[in-house]
This record gives sequence, C-alpha cells and structure tokens, in this order.
Amino acid sequence: MQAIFDAIIAICAKIQVISDLFWDFPTNFDWYANIPILGNFSLAIILLVGSGIYFSCRLKFIQVRKFRYGLNVLKNSKATAVGISPLAAFFLSTAMRVGPGNILGVTGAISVGGPGALFWMWVSAFFGMATAFTESTMSQIFKEKKGDEYVGGLSYYGKRLLKGSVIVGTVLSVIYIIYALLCFPAQGFNTISAVGQIAETVTGNPIPTNSAVYWVAFAVLMIVIVIVSFGGIKKVTKMTDVLVPVMAVVYVFTVILLILVNFTRIPWFFYAVFTQAFKPEAVFGGAFGIALAQGVKRGLMSNEAGQGTMTMAAAAADAKHPCDQGCIQAIGAFLDTMVICTLTAFVVIMGRVWLTGNAEAWFEMGKLPKFLASATELAPGTTFNTIVSLLVSVCFGLFAFTCLLGFISFTEICANRISTNKTFIAVIRVLCLVVIAFGVMTNIAGLDLSALWNLSDFANILIAYCNIPLLYIGFKYVKNATDHFEKNDGTPFTSKEAGIDVPVWDEKAKNL
Repeated sequence: MQAIFDAIIAICAKIQVISDLFWDFPTNFDWYANIPILGNFSLAIILLVGSGIYFSCRLKFIQVRKFRYGLNVLKNSKATAVGISPLAAFFLSTAMRVGPGNILGVTGAISVGGPGALFWMWVSAFFGMATAFTESTMSQIFKEKKGDEYVGGLSYYGKRLLKGSVIVGTVLSVIYIIYALLCFPAQGFNTISAVGQIAETVTGNPIPTNSAVYWVAFAVLMIVIVIVSFGGIKKVTKMTDVLVPVMAVVYVFTVILLILVNFTRIPWFFYAVFTQAFKPEAVFGGAFGIALAQGVKRGLMSNEAGQGTMTMAAAAADAKHPCDQGCIQAIGAFLDTMVICTLTAFVVIMGRVWLTGNAEAWFEMGKLPKFLASATELAPGTTFNTIVSLLVSVCFGLFAFTCLLGFISFTEICANRISTNKTFIAVIRVLCLVVIAFGVMTNIAGLDLSALWNLSDFANILIAYCNIPLLYIGFKYVKNATDHFEKNDGTPFTSKEAGIDVPVWDEKAKNL
C-alpha cells in the first residue's frame, strides 16, 4: 500500500508542475515578469478577473443592482413539480461552494501571500459575481427537460453554442468527470479528518487514525454516499436543504463570537489586509504578485465563478426567468467569499500567530492546524477553546461531505450526458466510490497526502480554461435575456427574446 501512496504522490508532484505552468504563465518568463505592473498578472488572472470586469461593465454591474432582487427570489422560492426550486438549487450550489477550501484555501492563501491575499479574494469575488450571473443564466437558457427534472450546464450549453456538436458535449462532460475525480480524494480525506478531530475533542484524547473510530466512520460515510448521491438530484437536495443552512449558521455564529470577543483587533485586521495587499511583508514572499496570485487562485477555488462547475445546479432550477437564477448564483459567490471566507480570514489574521514566538512553527503546520491554532489564540479559556474546536471541526466535516454529494450528483449527470447505458453508469459510480475510498484510506494510513489538495488547483484552472471562452461565445444570448429581464413587461421569455431556439422556455410560455 505504501508503494501505491508513493506512486500517487510522485504523479501528483508532476501534475502540480503542469498546474503551476497553467497558473503562472507567462510570469515564469523573465522578459514578461520584468514588465512594470503587467508582469505581476498571469494569463489565468487576466482571464478570470478580466472576464469578471468585462461582464460587470456589459451588464451594468447587475450583481449590485439586482442583489436585493435575488434575495427576494430566494425568499419567495417554492417547491415545484418539475425540477427543483431556485432555493434548493442555491443550497445545492452552496453545498459545493462552501467546502473545506473556505478554511484550508483561505488559510493557505494567507500563509503564502499574507493578509493582503484576502483583498484580492474580495476583488476577484466582486467581479466573479458577474461571471457567476453570466454562466448561470446561460445554463438556464440552454437547459433541457428530462422527465420531471431539468438538466443542463457546461456540457449542454457548450454543445449548443458550438453548432450542436455531440463531440464537444461529450468532451466537456468527460472534463467535468476528471475534475470531480481529482477533487474526490481530498474531500474524502477531509471528511474523515473532521470525524477524528471531533472524536479527539469530545474524548480529550488523541485517537490513532487506524482505530475503530475511523474505520466505522469510513463505512458509514460510504453507505450514506451510496444511499443519498445515487438517488437522483432531488434526493441530494433534500439533504443539502437541511445541511447547508445548519453548517453555514453554525460556522458564522462561531466565528462572529470569536470576533466579538476580540473586537479590539478589528481595526488591525483591516489595516493588515489593505496595507499588505500591495506590499506584503518579506516573510510572506514580499512580492505584490504573490499576494495577488494567491488571492485569485484561492478565490476561484472557493467561489468557483467562471469554472462552470455550478452551472448544473443552476440549470436544475425551475426559475421563472433565466436571469432569476443568475441573480441567485451571484449571491452564492458573494456568500462564499465575502462572508464565509472573510470570516475565516478574520480568525487567521486576527490570531496573529505568525507574530508570536510560535511563528516558525506556524509556518510549518498543515492548513487546518494553522486555522485551529489561530482560533485557539482568540478563544479565551480552555472550555471556550474546546467548544470552538468542536464546532469548527463539525462545520469542516459538513463542508467536505456536502461537497462530495454535489460532486457525485453532477458527475452522474455528466455520465448520463455521455451514455445512458446502465453498465457505463455503474462503472462511473464505482469509480467515484473507489477514488473517495482512496482519499479516506490515506488518512487512515496516517499520511498527510497534501499533494491531492494541489491537484484541485490544476482541476480548477483546467475547467476554467474550457468554460470562459464559451461564456464569451454565448454572452449575446445572456445579454438578450438580461435586456428582456430588465424590461419587466410581463411577456414570457421565449426563443424570440433569446435569439436562439430554447424549447424548454417555449413550452413554459405555452403553459402559462
């Protein structure tokens, strides 16, 4: 088994080299890096942030103007006979957005790029809200009806935009499956890690990773995944409708409590973020480009705007207008980064562990221990510290578990997009379980397979490079839909308003 782990680590290291090339190009060439200002911006950053700026301007900053409207849509959302409600779609996408990356990713970004990385996460998220609106609206425009469900997303609008190419739809579906498979091991690892941390906090004693606690948790996790994830998207949303509000409220409440107890540190928090956004301390690399790259990279990993990974959840909703779901998904990007990630950053930055005598040890810790060490610094008293550690561990586990549910559901949708053959679908399901089990086994084996986390960077930028060009190709249809939405004249959205054939919306209009 150790030989297998070693081989995987070696493979991950090679893939990470490719990932760095994708993320850093062309800043890894001296001739480009030496260009004033521009030399700090990689192609990936220009593409992701630049697209958000472009969509924001073309849509007249709809993420700001229609923010309250999106909240009203969520507030008035009701269950539907076909598809899922806009609120259920929001919870499903949030289940995947709000994952371990909201803790590990933010902690890692600050560890490498300093407090200033958070500022660039804010910037990328603000403009990313417009990107989220664009891709989600597009997924609604081109969604299809299958029985009592709506399906759509990246592979569906990719096919329609490229002249109905079956090959394009299949390739994009395969890319998403690869993306999910690269993310499964880390999420399985994180879920079991949280269970172990909870058990240690409750008992007050360290628990070996190969103990019965881990093995039982492993078995229960796999059983629950099979029962819930392979029961269709409606069964998954029944679970996420419950878990997402719980984990979000518990996490927000816990961190706000820490902030209130340490309210005198709040001014220093904002001072550190804004001053180091452009001039980080040498201990964090001391380069503006490092803070910028870390902020954008971890911001993308967290809110996933521009990746197209949230589009399947958006397409599943029975929205009254395509733009309704676009407004909702923009709110999702806001919640993820501006709220959840910012709260995480409050703990890491306000903890100021790197400014204490434990600074050297802090930089050597894993990402979750760094966060818990910062929380410990902020929590007054042993009892309060224990409660905080327990609540954070529970949330961390739920973050990872709900991510698994979403990944598996969307992987199966993509598999069905390729072929509905029962044997093929069964093979994909088994493959998902095997990869998840591998991630869990690395934990039980006592290994910190951090290289698996690095694979997510590669998966994120790979699928973003596939999705962003499609958003530009199909933006005219999003603009048509937005213009009709803004008129608000009571007429239904149909093929005439879209500027392209949209059978689902034509059918809805006839049934009004």
